[in-house]
Amino acid sequence: MIVIGAGLAGLSAGYELAQAGHRVTILEARQRAGGRVLTLREPFSDGLYVDAGASQILTNHHLTLEYVRRFGLELVRAMPSDQVSIRWIQGRRLPVEPGRAFDWPYDLTPEERRLGPEGLMEKYVLRIPRHQDQPITVSPDWIPPELQKHDRVSFAEFLKRQGASPGVVRLLGFGYYDLWGEGTDRISALMLLREIRHQFSHDPPYAIRGGNDQLPKSFARELTERIRYGAPVVRIEQDEHGVRATFEQGGLRHTIGGDYIVCGIPFSVLKDVTMSPPFPAAKQRVIDQLPYMSISRVYLQCRRRYWADQGFSGDAAMDDPPTIISDETRGQEGPRGILHSFMARDQARRVAAMAERERIEYAVNQVEKIYPGVREHLEGGVSKCWDDDPWARGAAAWFRPGQMIDFLPDIGRPVGRIHFAGEHISPWPGWMQGALQSGLRVAREVHEADV
Repeated sequence: MIVIGAGLAGLSAGYELAQAGHRVTILEARQRAGGRVLTLREPFSDGLYVDAGASQILTNHHLTLEYVRRFGLELVRAMPSDQVSIRWIQGRRLPVEPGRAFDWPYDLTPEERRLGPEGLMEKYVLRIPRHQDQPITVSPDWIPPELQKHDRVSFAEFLKRQGASPGVVRLLGFGYYDLWGEGTDRISALMLLREIRHQFSHDPPYAIRGGNDQLPKSFARELTERIRYGAPVVRIEQDEHGVRATFEQGGLRHTIGGDYIVCGIPFSVLKDVTMSPPFPAAKQRVIDQLPYMSISRVYLQCRRRYWADQGFSGDAAMDDPPTIISDETRGQEGPRGILHSFMARDQARRVAAMAERERIEYAVNQVEKIYPGVREHLEGGVSKCWDDDPWARGAAAWFRPGQMIDFLPDIGRPVGRIHFAGEHISPWPGWMQGALQSGLRVAREVHEADV
C-alpha cells in the first residue's frame, strides 16, 4: 500500500492498514509529519508554544479523543477567562464583562436583543433537523431533500429566509463564523449549519498538553520506518495490475509500486500531480474547483502578559476586517505571553503578500487598537500564512452555495485503485476529527478491497 501525505488522514490510514497486516509506505513532501497540524516552538522563549494549524478538540470528537487516549497523551481544557474581553464593532472598542449582557450595537428588535446570540442561534439555526449529522458518503443521499435547499443559498441568505433581521445576520456572523470560507454571504448555508451543529456546546474545547503536534508525532513513531520524508509525489499511475507513485527525493526521481494508493493530500496540491490515466472529468472538476480558506496567523511574544495585569483576557473579535485576537499562552507557565491575530479572506491574502517584518508590524498596529501596550512589551513575532505553504495551499476546505450537492457524489469516490482521505472528505472539514475519520474510513475501504 502507498499512502501519499503524512498528515493526520494519511497517518491514521497508514497506521490502521499496518495494524491490519499490510505493508505500507508513506510518502511525505515535508520533513515532518502532521500536515496542517503544526505546533510552533520557535522563536518563542521559556518553552512557550502555539498551535498554528489545528488548535482545538471538541468534546464530541470521539475518534480524536480515542487516539489521544491510545497514545497516552494528556489533554488540557481551553478554559474561558474570567477577565474582560473586547469586541471591535463599527470602529468602536467595546468591553465584554463575563456574566453581564452585552449591548450589541446593531439595529435589533426588543425580542432579538433579549434573546442574545445563543437564543437567536436556537431560534434561527438549531431548530433545523439534525440530518446533517449523518456520515458523509460518496453520494448526496445523506442530505435529505428538505435540507438540500439550504446548500443552494449562502448562510446569510438562509438567515434572512428564516426571518432574521439584517442586524441578526450581522450579529450571528460576527467573529468566528464570518471567518469561514469567504464570509457568511458566500459560504453554503448547509455547510455552516452542519458546522454549527457539530460544535454548538457549552463545554470548553480540549488541546493536547505540549502542543497538538504530539498526536501526529505519536502516529509517526509507530510508522517511522514506513515514512519517507522530503518525498513529494509528482506522478501517479494505475492499471488493472496495480499502482505506481513517482516522487522526488534528494534531487532524484524514484518510482515505487503497490496494490492501492491512499491519497491523503489536499486537492489544492493534488491538482498539480500528473495522473495516468487522467481522472474522470467529474472527479477532476472537484479537485480543480474545491476552494480552501485563506488563513494568516501572526504571533506576538510580549515580555509579560500586560493585558492580564490590566484586567483583560487577551481575547477579542473584530468586524472590519474580520479578525480574532487571542492569548495563546493562557495556562502556560511564566510571565511572558503570546498574542495571536487570526486573519482570513482578503486580509489574510494581503498579509501573505507581505514580507515577514511587515506582517509583524501589521499585527502590532492591529492589536495596539485592541490592547494598547503591545509595542512597548513586544519581544518578537512570527507568522504562518497557509496560502504560502506549498504542501497545503490554503487552510481547510469549504463549499460555496451549491457545491455540496454538486461535489459530494465525486469528492470521496475511489478511482480504480486510488482512494481518497482528508478533512475535505469528511463531515468535519477543518478539524483533526475529520482527517482521522477519513483515514479510518479509507483504511477499511482499502482493506476490504484487498481481501
